[in-house]
Amino acid sequence: MFSRLSRRDLLHTAAAASVGLAAATSSSAEPSKDPFRYCLNTSTISGQQLDIIQVVEIAAKAGYDGLEPWIRELDQFVKGGGNVKDLGKRIQDRGLKVASAIGFSEWIVDDPEKRKKGLEDARRSMDIVQQIGGTRIAAPPAGATKQENMNPVIIAERYRALLEVGDKIGVVPMAEMWGHSKPLNRLGDVAFIALECGHPKACVLADVFHLYKSGSDFKGIHLLSADALPHIHLNDYPAQPPRAEITDAARVYAGDGVAPLKDILRDLRNLGFHGMLSLELFNRDYWKQDALQVAKVGLEKMKSVVKASLES
Repeated sequence: MFSRLSRRDLLHTAAAASVGLAAATSSSAEPSKDPFRYCLNTSTISGQQLDIIQVVEIAAKAGYDGLEPWIRELDQFVKGGGNVKDLGKRIQDRGLKVASAIGFSEWIVDDPEKRKKGLEDARRSMDIVQQIGGTRIAAPPAGATKQENMNPVIIAERYRALLEVGDKIGVVPMAEMWGHSKPLNRLGDVAFIALECGHPKACVLADVFHLYKSGSDFKGIHLLSADALPHIHLNDYPAQPPRAEITDAARVYAGDGVAPLKDILRDLRNLGFHGMLSLELFNRDYWKQDALQVAKVGLEKMKSVVKASLES
């Protein structure tokens, strides 16, 4: 058969095959229009006083990819006779991933006994997170928010000790900044202890509201890497009250405030961010509304801002 084909025929056939292969490759490699995945932090609907089973169902019905529960909710579930492994299976069966969890273990404090208890509490919390399928937990400066002049090198050593607890369980604590605290107040603070602790899994948890509250420049995000920033709390804030007076309760849906979300999302995309955008709100007005509706609106607003960031 091939002996009867002219050189021109062969070239034409090869070219056509090449174009077809390129088109198929291009089609299969075409990236998703939305590069992000979305998570519901349970604080967003915590005012409705739902149990964790109800929250899981709402997150799934609303269309989220993940869930970020609070340890106190999981503790309450266990105290009520719940089985955390069964909860983990339910979460998985609903198509959700446990992206992170929120706990307040006092790993950072100066008092040796309190810190020892804090690490033990962290171990217990991480164990629960692991049993429901999670691999990360927030590590804010709980217990030391009013303490000034803490040595950042010492904080880095304490963060490493926390990470080593996580190594034994399979859960990574993320150094979280709080804009209202004295230590770990700014993005640079958590970046410093992550850099200096000398642990390969060290990473930071950023939050749009806390970045604003602390006075951190949002552009600092582009200096991080996707591995260094595996998770972020996405929210927005109004122009008033001013920075010095604003509290968590003032957080609003993405796009309903004045945060430079388009720029933040572009920087995350350029980092190759592969974590989840977690909606963490504490808005009392939202807490008075139907929880499923709040979850749906929150997701729609996040996706709308992401779409706008891709188009601009």
